[in-house]
Amino acid sequence: MRQQWQELAYVHWRYDPAVVQALLPVGLEVDTFDGDAWVGLIPFSMRNISFPGTPAIPYFGSFPEVNVRTYVKKDGIPGVWFFSLDVNRFIPALVARASYFLPYCWGSASHVVNSESLETAVKRRWPSSASTHIKISIGDRIETPDELSVFLSARWGLYSKGFGSKIRYAPVDHETWILHSATLEYLNDTLVTASGLPAPIGPAHVLYSPGVSVRIGLPHSA
Repeated sequence: MRQQWQELAYVHWRYDPAVVQALLPVGLEVDTFDGDAWVGLIPFSMRNISFPGTPAIPYFGSFPEVNVRTYVKKDGIPGVWFFSLDVNRFIPALVARASYFLPYCWGSASHVVNSESLETAVKRRWPSSASTHIKISIGDRIETPDELSVFLSARWGLYSKGFGSKIRYAPVDHETWILHSATLEYLNDTLVTASGLPAPIGPAHVLYSPGVSVRIGLPHSA
């Protein structure tokens, strides 16, 4: 698939690797930085979903999304593991669950961005109940991102559950992220704890990006 991920906030916290590992399927290993696992709450605008040789899908191809994710590796290959992905389009949620086996959820969602701030709200209705309300202020562009910022953003694949105990992998390709500093101004969230994780503690690591154009390859057994 082709799509655009625009107007993203990266809100991350440190976690005990053993806590995150306990929620991963057998065969995946939590990826760490500075000795810790990292869990992210990522709001953004998904736009212009299309398939090879087709135009962008009207209405169903553009919507706000918030995902809860961590970082993993299998046989040394790093990738993203999603605990949940919340959108306000029911059919795309069903399609993504059926094709990529990703835990998409449906409910109401809004995503408002201007030159100074980003504000996102989600109220999940299916298959369970949870919500979030996030607001960040957007700072200056980071000319040379540090190693942690690269670790959290530069991921070139995603893992998901397959049939039975199998794990699937799909490659992801996009240009280099443009990153900005950012500050978490407000957060009222239950999406993270709904994933089975304890509530985050400590300061959040926050970034903003105007976004990238993305190509996602076909998933295959990892």
